[in-house]
Amino acid sequence: MRRTAVRTLLLFSLAIALANGSAQAQTYPSRPIHLIAPYAPGGIADIAARLIGQKLTEAWGQQVVVENRPGANGFLGVTAVTRAPPDGYTLLIATTGDVTINPILFKRTPYDVGHDLIPITMLSDTPTVLAANAASPYRTVADVIAAAKKNPGNIAIGSPGIGSVNQLAFEWMGLGTGAKLLHVPYKGGAPAATALAGGEIQLAVLATSSVAPFLQNNRVRVLALTTAKRSTYNPEWPTLQESGAPDVDVSNWTALFAPAGTPQPIIDKLHQAVTEILKMPDIQQRFAAGGAVTVPTTAAELEARIKRETAAFRIIVDKANIHVE
Repeated sequence: MRRTAVRTLLLFSLAIALANGSAQAQTYPSRPIHLIAPYAPGGIADIAARLIGQKLTEAWGQQVVVENRPGANGFLGVTAVTRAPPDGYTLLIATTGDVTINPILFKRTPYDVGHDLIPITMLSDTPTVLAANAASPYRTVADVIAAAKKNPGNIAIGSPGIGSVNQLAFEWMGLGTGAKLLHVPYKGGAPAATALAGGEIQLAVLATSSVAPFLQNNRVRVLALTTAKRSTYNPEWPTLQESGAPDVDVSNWTALFAPAGTPQPIIDKLHQAVTEILKMPDIQQRFAAGGAVTVPTTAAELEARIKRETAAFRIIVDKANIHVE
């Protein structure tokens, strides 16, 4: 009798919670939504937040505010969302690094991706490229590999920072080819691209959006994509795999998350609205201008990609001995 009463109470409580969630979703949003980008303006998270935010504002008639919370390898922005009320009014635009690299790179992270965040959908996927200064002697990936083998640890290569997905790309290349490069980390993609174009460094792994301005004035040369497949941005660019670096498959993507505990009806409403936005031709064109493609997914597909890439990156981090205190 007592077990039956307890079970009835639990079912009643669950029914109330579901009803409350459904009622909240019907009136959601009733006030401004805040999209948190854990990096400075101009990066892929910021671009995704502003493009999606504008369309949500138009669709729902409620202002969507983009807040840039840079600092501490994305920790500040991500943590702000995990500590926000789980009501759908504070959302996260995360990058590959926030959810697949930071948790394995740092001994301690202030959040647990699987416990503190609810995946909603991927947003964009931007390939990174191995690029060379136009005046450098490097015209192919084979040139780079040969030089690195001849002078191990002395050929400098830039990236947006220690532990970035860009670094993992060339470390992966090195592990597969025996080419040991000297990492020169910068504070972001823009400074690294400027250094490459100016001849401060001769090689770098950068997002297509970062190198695009310097391709137009022929100051930078793309040697290969770090993705497994060629890009529609420029189908003539070969991949690292095609160029003799086996298995390398790295890109920099963004995705939408909510704090754990956000009612499922609100998650569903966000998913439906955002995936519809990602299919709009004008949105696809604006992402494509920076070399990105839109990638609407289910939450399960996003979660599976996080797990798959985390496992692959863990091997690279361990074998390349990448450490950040």
